[in-house]
Amino acid sequence: MPKLAERGPDAGVSPETDYFLWTQAQAALIRAGRWAVLDREALAEEIADLGGSQKSEIRSRLTILLHHLLKWEFQPQQRKYGWRATIVEQRVNLDDLVTMSPSLRGWPAEVVGKAYRLARVRAADETGLPERSFPPDCPYTLADILDERFYPGPEEPDVT
Repeated sequence: MPKLAERGPDAGVSPETDYFLWTQAQAALIRAGRWAVLDREALAEEIADLGGSQKSEIRSRLTILLHHLLKWEFQPQQRKYGWRATIVEQRVNLDDLVTMSPSLRGWPAEVVGKAYRLARVRAADETGLPERSFPPDCPYTLADILDERFYPGPEEPDVT
């Protein structure tokens, strides 16, 4: 069987038929310097989508973080080490994402409202508290949300 770089995209490999094989074929063509046979349109679209996936990941991690901050604040008697671990993990991962892509540093501020709305629904579902128990708008500043020392609500009781 010929190598992917030798076969090229005209061998019936497309992102629609076998995405993984197509990505490997395109990578092989780039490494081989076979620029003329690259699937340039699809490659350009995939590269642009990579940025979109980073934006989506930031919003998702922010939602998870807000969800756990709400549980932390509104169910102090139920606090668990796993909640703290999730809060820390999401903060670290958010920081890593914007460090890798500094142009996205402002993105959390743009999506915090949407992230909070979903976090509020999730917190209500998970805690069994009515959704109206949680503020309709995000009660935390973005600086607080991302601050490793910030944990809303009473300091006690201890985490179990």
